Amino acid sequence: MQSELRKKLLDAFTLNEDEYLSGQYLADLLGCSRTAVWKHIEEMRRDGFELEAVRKKGYRITRVPERITADEIRLGLLTKFIGKNIHYEESVDSTQKIAHRLANEDAPEGTVIIAEEQLLGRGRMDRRWHSPKYTGIWMSVILRPNLPPPKAPQLTLITAVAVVQAIEELTDLSPQIKWPNDILINGKKVTGILTELQADADRITSIIIGIGINVNQQKEDYPEELHTIATSLSIESGKKLQRAELVKILLSKLENLYTLYLDKGFYPIKLLWESYAISIGKVITARTITGSIQGKALGITEDGVLMIEDEMGKVHHIYSADIELK
Repeated sequence: MQSELRKKLLDAFTLNEDEYLSGQYLADLLGCSRTAVWKHIEEMRRDGFELEAVRKKGYRITRVPERITADEIRLGLLTKFIGKNIHYEESVDSTQKIAHRLANEDAPEGTVIIAEEQLLGRGRMDRRWHSPKYTGIWMSVILRPNLPPPKAPQLTLITAVAVVQAIEELTDLSPQIKWPNDILINGKKVTGILTELQADADRITSIIIGIGINVNQQKEDYPEELHTIATSLSIESGKKLQRAELVKILLSKLENLYTLYLDKGFYPIKLLWESYAISIGKVITARTITGSIQGKALGITEDGVLMIEDEMGKVHHIYSADIELK
């Protein structure tokens, strides 16, 4: 009950941004007394929100805390379903683990699992993902598209485009996508995406998208071995960014692209993805489990498979590999 009242309160402030909301208006909205409204406002203040109270006008939020709790994400979030159900943790082994459990418990589509810290964060091929506290965005999103399992990799590419668009909207940076799931800025990795599947033989039951974004880390926050390959939005922009704001923008972009994909198919996403791809038209090396293939990256197929043309003119279709740029 408490959580539902807090959601209604935050929705009211979201829909009436920068306006004062009277205690009576909020009491009527929440179905409680004005004294109870005051108690909820005081709880928000204890959680780090700054609220201005003006006699005969009401309350107005003037500042939100620099954390990424469910409350801060909901405040200003205008999506229809992604992010409407948020599971927040201060510290977790992995948001993906929690997402798998919640998906099995029939969590609704669009459920977001987000944490301030991951102790055992991981990327593709079980590589460790460095996830220090209060610096980045470590989250997972549960989607339930009515699609056959072979379509699942397309969701990684959709998410990559959403991340790039969100970074572009919040900053002056120009991120690029390295197939299939890395976002680079000035050649260094700033985001990783891990897509995992729960499915029957012919139908996806859920897709769990893990997203790790380096936001406010500084160079000293990284182990020395990552200094040449990893970066953060703050390092590249020279500014400290509001992580909750980036989450809200990202969830909105993801919902828009996901809805477009379900309505129009993958082709519009393919065009967007290729426009951001760092490797298209360049000579790259794809290291697969069976060997290495070198050639010019031509683009991706309708299924999101990377196409490489070797020096003999043969086009290879790459389903899974590590990509090295020349």
